[in-house]
Amino acid sequence: MLVLEVMSSPVVTVRTDASLKAAIALLERHDVSAMPVVNMDGQIVGVVSEADVIRELVVPDQRTFESPVPMTAALFAQSVADVMTTHPITVTPETDLAVATELMTSSAIKSLPVVDQGRVVGMVSRRDVIRVLAKPDELIEGEIDDLFRQVGHDWLVDVTDGLVAVDGPTGASEQRLAEALARTVPGVVALRFERGPI
Repeated sequence: MLVLEVMSSPVVTVRTDASLKAAIALLERHDVSAMPVVNMDGQIVGVVSEADVIRELVVPDQRTFESPVPMTAALFAQSVADVMTTHPITVTPETDLAVATELMTSSAIKSLPVVDQGRVVGMVSRRDVIRVLAKPDELIEGEIDDLFRQVGHDWLVDVTDGLVAVDGPTGASEQRLAEALARTVPGVVALRFERGPI
């Protein structure tokens, strides 16, 4: 499966010169955890996330300390450029979703900008992946049936909790074809054949 098939698009972006308050309002209004930061030409130059904003703007409450806590320079950050993460990790629409998922799960990154020739065309998040994996069994079954028919096979398919049971392919080459097709459908957890070796 490709990132293109699950990414959210169009995507909310913010400019480097936007105020922090404006960026916070966008994060909250669109219920996103991060936004690509773009320059005047629309090229990606960074990412601003909830973590970037709260790390800089949630400060010690002076009432909880016996003596004043020194304020840092970060308190004077006023624009997105002051807090954004530069050199963002990005993927392309043609990136394998497994690669994007590995990037997100092996780091603290919850979402990745999807970029085509420097321009942001979408975002892919952990939530997008979960949404795809949660696809109902009957939809998975229908998609696999359609794929099998497109290649000229009327194999029987039954899906329960994402486990695909296929009856009909004979021989290793047909079973490899069936498995290759079935595994392109989002939500497939595992696959088994009702008869014969794989």
